Amino acid sequence: MTKSNDINETIEKIKDTVASVKYGTVTLVIQDGHVVQIEKNEKIRLK
Repeated sequence: MTKSNDINETIEKIKDTVASVKYGTVTLVIQDGHVVQIEKNEKIRLK
């Protein structure tokens, strides 16, 4: 896989994660300038 494909795949994963959260946070863990982990913390609102 090329570096460009890796970057595009990472961006798509971030976009999918952000789109899946209605209330909460998405945190990126970066090491040496590269995203190594995506954390999703979702809140569920009760009515």
